[in-house]
Amino acid sequence: MPTPEQPGGAPSSAPLSAPPSFPGGLLPTWLHVSDIQGLAQLATQATLGVTGLAESVQGNVYKAVAKPFGPLGAKFIDRMPGGSGVRARGITGLVYGGIKGVTRLAGGAANALLSRAATPADQRPSTPQREAMLSALNGVLGDRLQETANPLAISMRLRCAGLPLLLEPQALAGRLPGASGKLLVMLHGLCMNDLQWNSHAPAGGHSGHGEQLARELGYTPLYLHYNTGLHTSDNGEQLAGLLQQLVKAWPRPVEDITLLTHSMGGLVARSACHQAAAAGYSWPAQLKALVFLGTPHHGAPLERLGSWVDGVLGGNIVTKPFAKIGQLRSAGITDLRHGNLLRADWHDAGRFERGPDTRQPVPLPAGVACYTVAATTLAPGKGPMVAVREALARKMVGDGLVSLDSALGLHAEPGRCLAFPPENQWIAQGMNHMELLRRAEVARQLVRWLGASSSA
Repeated sequence: MPTPEQPGGAPSSAPLSAPPSFPGGLLPTWLHVSDIQGLAQLATQATLGVTGLAESVQGNVYKAVAKPFGPLGAKFIDRMPGGSGVRARGITGLVYGGIKGVTRLAGGAANALLSRAATPADQRPSTPQREAMLSALNGVLGDRLQETANPLAISMRLRCAGLPLLLEPQALAGRLPGASGKLLVMLHGLCMNDLQWNSHAPAGGHSGHGEQLARELGYTPLYLHYNTGLHTSDNGEQLAGLLQQLVKAWPRPVEDITLLTHSMGGLVARSACHQAAAAGYSWPAQLKALVFLGTPHHGAPLERLGSWVDGVLGGNIVTKPFAKIGQLRSAGITDLRHGNLLRADWHDAGRFERGPDTRQPVPLPAGVACYTVAATTLAPGKGPMVAVREALARKMVGDGLVSLDSALGLHAEPGRCLAFPPENQWIAQGMNHMELLRRAEVARQLVRWLGASSSA
């Protein structure tokens, strides 16, 4: 199947299944040739990066040793602005230069050979393992993959059963013959993909939130697949345009739209709503409900920790090059520090520089029923430590990735708090971030909320 991250192919109707074995048996059988090409490009870039890191560390050591000797010591280091400190014409500089040259040559040759092998005829059905690999790589390196035109980069598409939907009336009617006028668009989170909404459904038990809402409330679920390593504002802009195309191409009149989001997907949805309104799109008028599951509306603690580590490493002349390792993380990840939604939130600030929360406040969309589910891994308890446990759950622990306050839209600055009515908030006890995708208790709460919204 030509998947969204493989440009140029027509959507396939083949289901996700195990492909034939790869020649030689040395690589996972589910990899495509284009995947190997993309991984080879990453390997080349990684080798160059490690070589550059080693050169920078050695150069900074040279600078530290030479500094006490003044002009005399300066003769033995590279003094060019932005240079590593290692003299290019010295023995050490020649060694590093040779390694880089050979790596580029080998990488270019491998890329040329694999480009010839990656013909359309070679495209095979994808698998859940491959989809998980692609989504993880895109979450961590997605902006870099897009910038370098790496074939591993995911393009935003709406999918059903893991296959892309062609947004044309006839094509949609053929793929979704039982489509209703109630659209349920589901947005996954960081490093994830659309298949994971249903991948952990127990046999004979809860079939997934989308299927349950379709069965009980008549929704037609559609699943967004996107590159989570891009800026939230960029994904929001793309989604706003995609939903406009969807509404125009839907094979029957659209009654209403509901967005069901998990984690980062909630930020993308809010960004899309804001940008769609600014662009004058019509679909926001049909948006009836917006549901957030574990969305870090005001950022996630782990990204703030990463920013702190960057600052510590960057403050020492010898360890400064190691800060570049942490700075490989994608724009999507750094947007999670405070919960950026708009281009203005990040455009004039360094992505890896620590600073205050200067986001433009974006309220929940007016006239839309908004609901939020926050989770805590701590079960309800009693005793003298209950107050401490509740404070930890609210400010730090939360669902393991997102604090309760952030998921509930609460902020120390009143002007940044999101106005969720109390009856539209639910705290899931003893549940982690990923369990929000599959627990039957969450699905029942969604049915209660959306069922009441539909009858209102």
